[in-house]
Amino acid sequence: MALPPPLRTSVTPQELELIASEQLVEILPLITMEKTAFISGAYGPLRPPAKCRIPLWMAVNLKVKKKCHIIPPDWLNVEFLQERLSRETSYPEFSQMPFRFAEIAKAILDVAPDDIQNADKVRSLLKDLREARQAKSREGLAKLDHSELSLPNSCSMEINELRPFFIHAMGVLTQLSREGEDRAAAQP
Repeated sequence: MALPPPLRTSVTPQELELIASEQLVEILPLITMEKTAFISGAYGPLRPPAKCRIPLWMAVNLKVKKKCHIIPPDWLNVEFLQERLSRETSYPEFSQMPFRFAEIAKAILDVAPDDIQNADKVRSLLKDLREARQAKSREGLAKLDHSELSLPNSCSMEINELRPFFIHAMGVLTQLSREGEDRAAAQP
């Protein structure tokens, strides 16, 4: 199946969420289950009240069936996110966040808001953090230097959003470079 032009140079947010679903998260199981083998590895055994690390996709599946509580990652709390938002608005560089924080946070907040303290505040802080980071990206694009490109501490979603622009921009720069070389070669 051929993809429409806007999707040919970029991965969709849903695909990024699928990729992020392989990340391991901690759960508090509400059921007992023996160790189970999957293509990506073997997980378990699940024995309440012992915590267990399993992939996000499995945790989401168990949570939807009310068979576990998801323990949010250390960074998915109000204090951490407020501190990172403060850094984003105070310093020119991106603050360090987990590479797939946006996708993981969305997946957990969608199915397990009851497992996160102040879920609405966390959701609001994530939105503010994302907007602050997007503003930095736009500002950085205005100052783009053709000789060097560096995106330290950018997350996967941000890189994915910028990818189509860079592919187009690099194509234009290549075309201009070739035209310049052709003109130089044509002159005596």
